[in-house]
Amino acid sequence: MLGVLRRKAASGASSASVYGKSLYKHKPVGSTPRACSAMPEEIIHYTRIFGNVRTFCHLPLAGRAMPLMPERHTRKFVHHLQQDFNVQIWSRSFSSNTEGDIVEAVVPFMGESISDGTLAAFLKKPGDRVEVDEPIAQVETDKVTIDVNSPEAGVIQKFVAKEGDIFVEPGTKVAIISKSGEGVTHVAPSDEKPSEKAPPPPSPAEEKKEKPLPKVETTPVVEKPKGSSPPPPRPSATEPQLPPKERERRVPMTRLRKRVATRLKDSQNTFALLTTFNEVDMTNLMKLRSDYKDAFVEKHGVKLGLMSGFVKAAISALQKQPIVNAVIDGDDIIYRDYVDISIAGLVVPVLRNAENMNFAEVEKGINALAKKATDGTISIDEMAGGTFTISNGGVYGSLLSTPIINPPQSAILGMHSIVNRPMVVGGNIVPRPMMYIALTYDHRLIDGREAVFFLRRIKDVVEDPRRLLLDV
Repeated sequence: MLGVLRRKAASGASSASVYGKSLYKHKPVGSTPRACSAMPEEIIHYTRIFGNVRTFCHLPLAGRAMPLMPERHTRKFVHHLQQDFNVQIWSRSFSSNTEGDIVEAVVPFMGESISDGTLAAFLKKPGDRVEVDEPIAQVETDKVTIDVNSPEAGVIQKFVAKEGDIFVEPGTKVAIISKSGEGVTHVAPSDEKPSEKAPPPPSPAEEKKEKPLPKVETTPVVEKPKGSSPPPPRPSATEPQLPPKERERRVPMTRLRKRVATRLKDSQNTFALLTTFNEVDMTNLMKLRSDYKDAFVEKHGVKLGLMSGFVKAAISALQKQPIVNAVIDGDDIIYRDYVDISIAGLVVPVLRNAENMNFAEVEKGINALAKKATDGTISIDEMAGGTFTISNGGVYGSLLSTPIINPPQSAILGMHSIVNRPMVVGGNIVPRPMMYIALTYDHRLIDGREAVFFLRRIKDVVEDPRRLLLDV
């Protein structure tokens, strides 16, 4: 590989003898790259040391064929040249130390259905040390908050974007990071130090000048309301019933909250929502959990909860009433032969292919998704899709509610709190742990009869889990 050196690199006539007397005259060609066209007319080809190197710069020389071999990165030989000569290399592959030291942190890919977001907050400050893949900022989208990670270990030089910027797209530059941290010393700290040193002498004079300025500004402001009576009634008219401003806080809505509000309102405006109710005796399911909870944890490493019982009951009901698992698409009905259960909360993670899971796999899947949602590490793909939703308002003490459908699904099951109530069993009044359950469905697609049968199947399975074993 031929290296390009300036003739003045070697002091004296010995340079040609040391590196080989192969001097060529060259005039810049209009089609040559900008970097190569900047080379001097007299160049020396270094051919002695680097036998395995083809070329640094694809530069056509007079009377010689242009090499088409790809450039190779050889740090060893560049380091050797720099020890003896003041070498300038016109190859992009051999960028200077300053250029190779700088990396940019950009917004990552946020999912197929998400095109932009809002730069919510910076987790670091200019001058802070960051490691590889360490979060430095957060981008808030319609569905989830995504971290912008550092591509390399180094020191943050500066932030390119500003906190609160909206329409931040994937690939948008957020920060500039120096791997060595050299540029940071004079970018952040040194700029602050002189600015701090400079103000002390002029500060007294400036303070004296600044003091009369606010006085001059305040006097006309005070005189205007005093002289003119109409201004006071205007603010009083615009804010007649609002509390004092000292006790108000105005906070912009997050993109997630905006998206939730939009989707729920669209659901209400689009679907023919109707809710049917039933009550479930939780005695047998709670006894099943109590009898086998220790053995279940010992074998599967996860606790046996009530949610897995309702998930299995919902799967059985969806298989017997497939219309509840379907969805309207234009003038067509799409029937799904799979069951993806969405577990409703502030975010709605999806339990994929739940029809193939047993109780242990359901519990493990729910726990894993719940942990990710709590830690904020849940991904877009883990919340996309879903054919049916289960919402458990009972954990917050809800006795009864009418859940709203999560578009584009067609139904949602609402669970509520367990309350001991007097029930008639075998002609006797006995206390029983009871739960109200609700099914909200799209009446355009699901008839009342199918909705009632669906909810009745859930009641039967929960009250007698043995039905799952016998498939009856």
